[in-house]
Amino acid sequence: MPVSAGYVSREAVTNLWRNRLMTAAAILTVAVSLALVGSALLLKQGASKATVRWQDGVQTIVFVKPGASAPLNSSIGTQLGQSPYVKSCVYRSQIYDYNEAKTIEPADEFAATTLADYPSSYRCVLNDPSQATAVYQAFVGKPGVFDVKYPSQQIKTMQGVIRILQWVFLSVAVVLLLSASVLILNTIRMAIFARRREVSVMKLVGATNWFIRLPFMAEGLIQGMLGAGVAVLVVLALYWGIGLDSPKTAANQGNIIAQMSLGGWEVAGTCTLVVLVGVGVGVVGSAFAVRRFLDV
Repeated sequence: MPVSAGYVSREAVTNLWRNRLMTAAAILTVAVSLALVGSALLLKQGASKATVRWQDGVQTIVFVKPGASAPLNSSIGTQLGQSPYVKSCVYRSQIYDYNEAKTIEPADEFAATTLADYPSSYRCVLNDPSQATAVYQAFVGKPGVFDVKYPSQQIKTMQGVIRILQWVFLSVAVVLLLSASVLILNTIRMAIFARRREVSVMKLVGATNWFIRLPFMAEGLIQGMLGAGVAVLVVLALYWGIGLDSPKTAANQGNIIAQMSLGGWEVAGTCTLVVLVGVGVGVVGSAFAVRRFLDV
């Protein structure tokens, strides 16, 4: 018995309408699950973006001893520029560090110092913040180097937090996808149970296995697609609602949301993945239900 696309779609829609309450519940649950998955993926990308931008601003500061000769000072700068770990460096004079200390140190402590007490410095951005220790070991104790400072604890903390967030997002996504698959499976199982007599009659008149199975599988596919469509709308609402579409500018560089801003292609990729996952969940859940509960 031939199977046409019109027959499959017509039967699937009819079955969904017959069980519209269960269908609505399944679609909404799939939508909520995929919306959480999509939002988690979106926030994960944003967190990764913010981390990269934060890492780009991490500085290792090499202080030059006060009174160091100009050739020795220049030599330190040359060595930093040739280091494979260093992305770029900015030189700050004694006057700059003196004025900076004036705004940071307590007034009584600052009053007890003079310009000659302050070192000049090289403020360096590294290719990889995790290499800060290597830069420290390479330059501390060198002739003319007063001290080397880097935010070691902040780097370790940030890397640890990002690693934990990645595992949490992955775990949540897996649990939610399994929940959505089980819900679609249960919906298809109930549809099969409700039509068990109709299926028996179809078998008696010579209907093939695929002729019987395909409408049920199409139900799962439609539920997954509709749920994914709602989830995409939620993801887009999150993207625009919290301002992840805002470009990073000098005015908002201190705003964490601006640091997490994502481009249109990244959001489109997330939405496409949500749709594909929704289709996959619907097809897999319905296929398993048909294989497990439909005796043909």
